[in-house]
Amino acid sequence: MGGFLGSLSSLTATRLGSIAIEAALRRANVDPALVEEVFFGNVLTANLGQAPARQAALGAGIPYSVICTTVNKVCAAGMKAVMLAAQSIQLGLNDVVVAGGMESMSNVPKYLPDARRGSRLGHDTLVDGMMKDGLWDVYNDFGMGVCGEVCADQHCITREEQDAYAIQSFERGLAAQNTQLFAWEIVPVEVSTGRGRPSVVIDKDEGLGKFDAAKLKKLRPSFKEDGGSVTAGNASSISDGAAALVLVSGEKALELGLHVIAKIRGYADAAQAPELFTTTPALAIPKAIKRAGLDASQVDYYEINEAFSVVALANQKLLGLDPERLNVHGGAVSLGHPLGCSGARILVTLLGVLRAKKGKYGVASICNGGGGASALVLEFISEKTIAYSAL
Repeated sequence: MGGFLGSLSSLTATRLGSIAIEAALRRANVDPALVEEVFFGNVLTANLGQAPARQAALGAGIPYSVICTTVNKVCAAGMKAVMLAAQSIQLGLNDVVVAGGMESMSNVPKYLPDARRGSRLGHDTLVDGMMKDGLWDVYNDFGMGVCGEVCADQHCITREEQDAYAIQSFERGLAAQNTQLFAWEIVPVEVSTGRGRPSVVIDKDEGLGKFDAAKLKKLRPSFKEDGGSVTAGNASSISDGAAALVLVSGEKALELGLHVIAKIRGYADAAQAPELFTTTPALAIPKAIKRAGLDASQVDYYEINEAFSVVALANQKLLGLDPERLNVHGGAVSLGHPLGCSGARILVTLLGVLRAKKGKYGVASICNGGGGASALVLEFISEKTIAYSAL
């Protein structure tokens, strides 16, 4: 993932999506011609052109005959795309589906909302498309960070706790990066640097390189001047990226002799008041675990998207989670939060955690603007030879 106006900013969201899809199919050893449907998340679609998911799919070599659907459930878009893909397989409609999400927050345009009616006397006003369509609570008319402040107040989580969590996120992310644990889940991206100059290959998450614990602790609150605790340092970073997964029915996996990484055991959505979206994962996670036929005690690791540090801390508190089993390779605060990508990205990261830690069951959850959240339960399968009963 690239930082805001950073290493991947010259690439559109759809191009990033194509790169992720192409790599996922190649690593899964699945011919693009076998794909029957694509569900792909994207939130900030302005100026991308028609049907972003289809652009990403065709750019990855998927045939014209394949159905493609763009999903917008705000930050949960990428995970909801995976859930829709899984449902289509469970219903017997498909055997091979590509799902994921993409976002280039660097390339979101600014709007002139009154221009179509004519620009008359006086100054025109620019509206930031990223803020308007991605980072603003339309129900209460304030920034999403204000919801973070509400959460901190309701659950008695201090600025110091949030900063300490953010520092931990960076430290865990850097540890995973330095021990090559992310290499398994990242596809290197070749980026042009201009005419006559050699291209550069981006193969590391850019956000981790900006860590400065001392500076982070000194940042001013971003959303509440008097007594605020949410800052740019303990919130997720604006970024660009894409993530893709290949979902296959058990029968088709056996027929093709594929190396299955994991099985989707269950999933769920939940919702409450828009300003309380920060703690909705605490509602979605138990539903998903129950639907998976499991008990919470069986879950080895959790990923809860770090929209803000307070989100992870509050849900950890509400669910009674062991902090050593939550976001163990870092999260959105340190790695980045490309909105439409993140729901799929945390699933990929969860797979990496289960693989590295030899875990069996993992749960990923992500909150989304409007009061919602999605959660999904994975069962990691380590053996290369898969019995039919395991699928």
